[in-house]
Amino acid sequence: MDIDAYVARHRPDWGRLDELLRRRSLTGAEADELVALYQRAATHLSTVRSSSPDPALVGWLSSLVARARAAVTGAHSPAWRDAARFFLVGFPGACYATRRWALAVAAVMLLVAWVAGAWVAGDPRVRSSLATPEQIRRLTEHDFAAYYSSAPAGSFGAQVWTNNAFVAAICLVSGILLLPVVWVLLQNAVNVGVTAGLMAAADRLDVFFGLITPHGLLELTMVFFAGGAGLRLGWTLVDPGPLPRRAAVAARGRATVGMALGIGLVLLVAGAIEAFVTPSGLPTWAKIVIGALAEGLFLGYVRVFGRRAARAGETGDIAAEQRGDTVPTAG
Repeated sequence: MDIDAYVARHRPDWGRLDELLRRRSLTGAEADELVALYQRAATHLSTVRSSSPDPALVGWLSSLVARARAAVTGAHSPAWRDAARFFLVGFPGACYATRRWALAVAAVMLLVAWVAGAWVAGDPRVRSSLATPEQIRRLTEHDFAAYYSSAPAGSFGAQVWTNNAFVAAICLVSGILLLPVVWVLLQNAVNVGVTAGLMAAADRLDVFFGLITPHGLLELTMVFFAGGAGLRLGWTLVDPGPLPRRAAVAARGRATVGMALGIGLVLLVAGAIEAFVTPSGLPTWAKIVIGALAEGLFLGYVRVFGRRAARAGETGDIAAEQRGDTVPTAG
């Protein structure tokens, strides 16, 4: 094959393709022309590679075809853009959309914990049914405080994070069934209330709150959001709203599962506070200030970025171009 004649014949097409690629916007006809020229240029590139010894020509034509392919098929977004969208739009948007459910979960859990604590603190018979006097004395005077320094800070933090992430994951993943979430939340609320009641009966409630508040603010907030998101997912199955049930549950499920990563990372911060701040020699007020600062930063993050995402119509679901279309249905 005469490569010079081949190049001379098709160079006008390549030039036209290069011209279209340099334009910022194309008409419909020009876009169709670009696709046709790209397909031709890809065929030409294959022929030139097998026939031409000129690496400059092969390299230039390869670059042209690559640019055309990116324009036709669309370039992939860099990974950092996906991460930025998740932390600035997806996660705070999902938390903001779940805020009322999280507040409801918080109200119920705190009420249950208070009732359980008051019952245990006010009735010696209840306390005696839970443990022997010696076991209660050991718990309130030593074991509760010693727990936070029972292992090296690093391994203790990893253990705490694993346990908390597991509880949050149960709330998120089993939300579609509703009842498992309710059981997990009530069980945790009762456990906290019983411990608080035992400490109150021993006149050590100040120790209880001094140790649990620094990390507990952020940790419990994550449990509230996880429980709220799980219950919201389950309720979507019951009441899907204007969307078909399958589409509504799919959208809510994607947003809920997406929250798992964000909640896990925030729980990592709570675990670090519990491992390094709670058992430290800092004054109690300083520990509580650190915990309150972490809590305030998270709530401010959700309020600012979550509200901005909500105003843009975001709910924590994946980007619109990645979702499947929903067939309109008559209501």
